[in-house]
Amino acid sequence: MSPLFLISLTVGSIILLLLLIIVFRIQAFISLLLVSFLVAVAAGIPVTEITDVIREGMGGILGYIAVVIGIGTMIGEILRVSGGAGQIASTLIRSFGEKKAPWALSLIGLIVAIPVFFEVALILFIPLVYDLTRRTGRSILYYGIPLAAGIAVAHAFIPPTPGPVAVAALIGADLGWVILIGLIAGIPSVITGGIFFGKFIAGKIHAGVPEHMIQQLSMNNNPDQRSIPGFGISVMIIIIPLALILLNTASGVLFGADSQFAGWMSFIGHPFTALLIASLLAFYFLGTRLGFTRDQVQEVATKSMQPVGMIILLTGAGGVFGRVLVTAGVGDVLVEIMAASSLPVVLFAFLISSAIRVAQGSATVAMVTSAGLIAPIIEVAGYSAPIAGCVTIAIACGATVLSHVNDSGFWLVKEFMGLTEKETLLSWTVMETIIGVTGVSIVLLLSLFL
Repeated sequence: MSPLFLISLTVGSIILLLLLIIVFRIQAFISLLLVSFLVAVAAGIPVTEITDVIREGMGGILGYIAVVIGIGTMIGEILRVSGGAGQIASTLIRSFGEKKAPWALSLIGLIVAIPVFFEVALILFIPLVYDLTRRTGRSILYYGIPLAAGIAVAHAFIPPTPGPVAVAALIGADLGWVILIGLIAGIPSVITGGIFFGKFIAGKIHAGVPEHMIQQLSMNNNPDQRSIPGFGISVMIIIIPLALILLNTASGVLFGADSQFAGWMSFIGHPFTALLIASLLAFYFLGTRLGFTRDQVQEVATKSMQPVGMIILLTGAGGVFGRVLVTAGVGDVLVEIMAASSLPVVLFAFLISSAIRVAQGSATVAMVTSAGLIAPIIEVAGYSAPIAGCVTIAIACGATVLSHVNDSGFWLVKEFMGLTEKETLLSWTVMETIIGVTGVSIVLLLSLFL
């Protein structure tokens, strides 16, 4: 088939996907599957082979993504229920002091939201923002924006949160490189969008504590008065899997993939093993050792899985979409177009992700759909592991910018900070955009040297 037809088919599939999700309100998972089937038929893939392509696309991703997201979510839930997340927050607030509280809040969000979902982390720590706002008389944005920035960056940039894990799986990126690049790009993004912009916008918009939210929130995550885990062990539970995964990547680079040490590290530092080790430590140190029965630990782990089912399925559907495009030959055409345009693959990925994010709102859908489109380019062009990591974070940056009224996060922040729609656009939306643009700028610069 001609390159023009394949590109038109790709553009048409994205338009159809957005129409199904936005206009017809069809669930994103179903929409992705439906569009994948239609693209396969239109691209001339033999009808007897279409179901095999769908199965390969779905199965190739779910075998990886389900394990990583599933175990990561369990760690986050036991950290929350045990009071470990609260311990991290209270320790950092005391250590930094009231004058540097925005820095502490950014760090709290950045650390704790690595294994904890955005919504949960915001609900968990917004009472800290309320308390500081009441005591100092400052605008809630002075403290709320730094916290939100830290949570947003961790949620979008740093595995094992679902977004970057899903993108890495779809484009075949090494998770160690994704973590490293996510941290390098994420920390300056938090400082720029959270600390500096938070201070600026707090001077322009003065908002107090929304009294109607106080009744709905509580910092008491330890109702049975069990012992609370220490700061050190709580942080270590989060850091251990990240460190093991990074060591795995570093050992291959420093000692060679064929060395005995690298061989052992490829096992210990594989995301499956690293997260399993962290989960067992969490179950003991944050569960059994604090007085939880085995049944209670099992209940926490089981309950944590309830919100992730749709994310896992959505990622699988993204894998199907990407596999169909590869089979149809779109990858070769996209590589040619990108080469002709002289756009770096990092910037190309960011722009696609940004467009989808603005159009339909969901960061997860933007990440998964963009990864499905970029996967053929990565597969055909054979980019190195560091560049694939850069592309992963670039997609995350694009899925972060310009959060507005079609994004659930927009309304969540509006309600918890008691803002008007205009104030939320001027604060939250701008903050998200600063984070995304800062992040992709750093990633683009990194990609020139990797």
